[in-house]
Amino acid sequence: MKHNLRVSIAQINVCVGHISANTEQIISAIQQARDSQQADLVVFPELVVTGYPPEDLLLRPRFLQRVEAAIGKIAEATQGVTAVIGAPRLLDGRLYNQAIVMQDGKIIAAYSKQKLPNYRVFDEKRYFKAGKQSCIVEINQIKIGLLVCEDIWKQAPVRQAVQAGAELLCVINASPFRLHKSEERRELLQRQSSHYGCPIIYSNLVGGQDELIFDGESLIYSANGELLFQAPSFESGVYPFQLQPNLSAISPRKLADNASIYQALVLAVKDYVSKNGFSGTLLGLSGGIDSALTLAIAVDALGAENVEAVMMPFKYTAEISKNDARKQAETMGVNYREIPIEPMFTAFMDALSHEFQGLQRDTTEENIQARSRGVLLMAMSNKLGKMLLATGNKSEMSVGYATLYGDMAGGFAPLKDVFKMRVYELARYRNSLGEEVIPERVITRPPSAELAPDQKDEDSLPPYEILDDILQRFIEQYQCIEDIVAAGHDEDTVKRVVNMVLLNEYKRRQSAPGARISKRAFGKDRRYPITSAYRREL
Repeated sequence: MKHNLRVSIAQINVCVGHISANTEQIISAIQQARDSQQADLVVFPELVVTGYPPEDLLLRPRFLQRVEAAIGKIAEATQGVTAVIGAPRLLDGRLYNQAIVMQDGKIIAAYSKQKLPNYRVFDEKRYFKAGKQSCIVEINQIKIGLLVCEDIWKQAPVRQAVQAGAELLCVINASPFRLHKSEERRELLQRQSSHYGCPIIYSNLVGGQDELIFDGESLIYSANGELLFQAPSFESGVYPFQLQPNLSAISPRKLADNASIYQALVLAVKDYVSKNGFSGTLLGLSGGIDSALTLAIAVDALGAENVEAVMMPFKYTAEISKNDARKQAETMGVNYREIPIEPMFTAFMDALSHEFQGLQRDTTEENIQARSRGVLLMAMSNKLGKMLLATGNKSEMSVGYATLYGDMAGGFAPLKDVFKMRVYELARYRNSLGEEVIPERVITRPPSAELAPDQKDEDSLPPYEILDDILQRFIEQYQCIEDIVAAGHDEDTVKRVVNMVLLNEYKRRQSAPGARISKRAFGKDRRYPITSAYRREL
């Protein structure tokens, strides 16, 4: 590339379906790039007009009409600058996922995404028709080839663009976060740019959208595979960079695993609560590690003034649990209250006394405790207009160690994709940032649901070190029982855990959505039948 190009990457946080607000944000970014950064080219993420993924909104004709009107409005704002935006477009009865090039008030080119992902959380073939042609535009005497997200991961679209004369590749993306995904992206761009001898501009979306988290971290690579620019992770902004010959490489900024996960969870909670129009959030604070970490995430996401914590003790609740919950709430400055559930539990038991006559106590009574708490929290959520956060973790969700309509109640579950051992790591990470906001005793004491006298989780489950490894192998790595046993686990324990996972699909299907941080999260990432005899075949 022989000429200079002033590029601004608009790594912005949009909301799915909010076309008017997204459009205004796009126009504002164009104006900032042109007027304050003197950009020649401003590059936005994939489907930035609609937000990603718009899912079945794309099936509504009126929605697509509004998108087309927004495209026209954005084009009018490109006087004196070139912009590349992502949007769906209906052409001759077929819907395409496009990168649209606008300049001086009009559309000058458009590229239709060729490689439509249809795995894990992606189902683009449900909506879009694949493009077939490359698209080259010339800006500042530089021939720029357009690509959309999945295209850069495949050889054919990249090779086609380079063979068509591209001297620079511009890739717009909506690439969701998961642990170690940023390293995979950097390795990919290093490989593709050096192999084809072509610089790459990689613009990525940022923000939370239901289960998905987009981490931004937009990138620019040189023709010899060197990193030239890296935008911040989990932060929106319009980031300028002057692309010119003979630039020096920079070292990538890498977040440690727990830092990246924690920041992702904070962003997920912030966007889920705010984009759904809630004034704040509340949660049940039990004195245990899961609710303690959830409270810390909520405060960091929304501010202490927008978070409420409720301790709901029963006769089995340890005094240290109440003390630890109270201490954390005071430390973090949230509105805190204690509401005993014994009167409600007694009322339920009195109402059911005839039906339960002659029957032994079992987990039914334990579940009534949890459901009493769920009723209280949902009532407060309704009355106060605050989103209820469920506090369960992935280990519990995997094996069904949770009460449906009880502690599973809530609008969002921040820890749904976080295994128990990682919960401990994240709690220690949060405390390492400054003041000890999670009491040390909450981290070190044995976990308990406190639904029965002297109850501990390990009375019902294998130790979490063992349980989490089995679950990771079965759920995320798709290992069979024989392989998990070969890795050193007891066969009976493995079979018991696997049976619990398969048996509790009905619970997970009714659970709150939660932030995705792994390769295989519960929700749209993992789709198993509820009615299934597969576990009997194992």
